[in-house]
Amino acid sequence: MSKLKNIDIVVVMFQYSVIIKSIERKLTELECRFTTVSEGLEYNFEREGKYANLILFYLPPDINDEAAKPGLVRKLCRTVLERGQKAVLIGESKYQADFLAEIPKLKKYPWINRPIDMKALEDALVQEMEREEIPERKKRILIVDDDPSYAKMIREWIKTDYRVDIVTAGMQAITFLLKVPEDDRIDMILLDYEMPVVDGPQVLQMLRQESATADIPVVFLTGNGTREAVSRVMALKPEGYILKSTSKADLKDFLEKKFYK
Repeated sequence: MSKLKNIDIVVVMFQYSVIIKSIERKLTELECRFTTVSEGLEYNFEREGKYANLILFYLPPDINDEAAKPGLVRKLCRTVLERGQKAVLIGESKYQADFLAEIPKLKKYPWINRPIDMKALEDALVQEMEREEIPERKKRILIVDDDPSYAKMIREWIKTDYRVDIVTAGMQAITFLLKVPEDDRIDMILLDYEMPVVDGPQVLQMLRQESATADIPVVFLTGNGTREAVSRVMALKPEGYILKSTSKADLKDFLEKKFYK
């Protein structure tokens, strides 16, 4: 009896390919229940994929080709991650490294190169269904910003993926960090560059003088995106910087790449 018997699989095809027929024959042989989604991708993916045991992504030959809707490819992959679903990806080997670098969390899923070896596909499906998801400790982020409304907005944006603390003054940040237990560390600080009394650069300097906080990655939050302002920020050698005008999606992408690169 197939190890995959009665498993619900949704095959997501971004561009038509005759190979899909071979994949469907293999899934039938393995006694899976499957649905292939190719038209009206977003709607049908939401309807068919929500309760599937596994999503099989048949990626476009060129993941970055505009005709292949690269934004949609990445959006659906991220949706699977957010749902905590199992997945297998089929794609061109030459695009694998760059694609996974964009969405590092996808690295946990099996990747099958074209041309497809059907035995390799079977092995990957079994491997993924048998893989035990080890609960991951959520990264902990401290937001330091004298604007509570902005800090709360950022927390709302990222609280699903990270544990988030907020302080509204530079010295509060130092006090808070020195009280954090070593086994419940802060993994990153989002630090407002311009604050009254003690500004971001001063806070960064103090953090680097304390052994307990010297190695915590610091990313500056700045409202000024001019070349001169950015050069001034980066001269302090932080982990990076984020413009306060950054969108939710771009912020989440930035954090994901910093943590999972």
